[in-house]
Amino acid sequence: MEIISVVPRGYCQGVVRAIMLAKETVKKYPDKKVTMLGMIVHNQFVVDACRKAGIHFIEDPLKTREQLLDEIDDGVVIFTAHGISDAVREKAERKGLICVDATCPDVRKTHTLVKEHVQDGDVIYIGKKHHPEAEGTVSLSPRIHLVTCMDDVAALPELHNVLITNQTTLSLLDAQQIIAACKKRFPDAVVAEEICNATRIRQEAVMALKDVDLLIVVGDPRSNNSRMLAETGKKAGIPDALLLSSASQLKEDMIHHKKRIAVTSGSSTPNALTKQVIDCLQTYADTGILPHVNPDPEVL
Repeated sequence: MEIISVVPRGYCQGVVRAIMLAKETVKKYPDKKVTMLGMIVHNQFVVDACRKAGIHFIEDPLKTREQLLDEIDDGVVIFTAHGISDAVREKAERKGLICVDATCPDVRKTHTLVKEHVQDGDVIYIGKKHHPEAEGTVSLSPRIHLVTCMDDVAALPELHNVLITNQTTLSLLDAQQIIAACKKRFPDAVVAEEICNATRIRQEAVMALKDVDLLIVVGDPRSNNSRMLAETGKKAGIPDALLLSSASQLKEDMIHHKKRIAVTSGSSTPNALTKQVIDCLQTYADTGILPHVNPDPEVL
């Protein structure tokens, strides 16, 4: 059995920045309650580690970030890497909360782009429904229209001076397909494809894999970029692609008789988790025994 460690993988700069800001905020405000508005990044191991560091979390997939703010009455609020709307920021300030913004610079760039465009045009935003990044961007203006699939393109109203852009963590292949459909509906539309570089190069590295019979993506199932890596592997022709949260989910029947296994991870996945998976696979390749692992490794 050959183990291929795909490069690049793991934390992007936006995630590193968000985690550093969270840790610095706890140190800066030792006497205040620090609350994260949603998951800092979509990885439960990171969330749990931040809790141990003293950060409280408020998350409910059925509520918007603006609604979640009703549950924070004082102290510090940290906005996650996924970004928030102006309305959320303004509401937090009205409540007298100390605001710390961990929005990824790539997401902030998209916000600037669409806010400028809606002054004299409409925006088609390709993204995932209920995803916090999509929620934060679409909430910026009623002239921003969320498209999640091909059917949504046909349902769009007549639009003026159209800009087409997207969530930063989408599948390259899926985004290109929907963009093409939008261009067919609105031939004069301008395209500003905003898949972030970290997402792009990780997907391209997976698409470049040859003669691999199993791809393991280490990442939280709520992480869109991690799920898209697994989907990219399948679309690239890899016979089997698995998304695992950690090495504790690795089972012998998943890897038995596999000749070449490639391992990558989403941009919100701690390197410690990916290393643990690679080490387990290498031990199995060398000894035929899948070792027991620490189910709660140190990730911060």
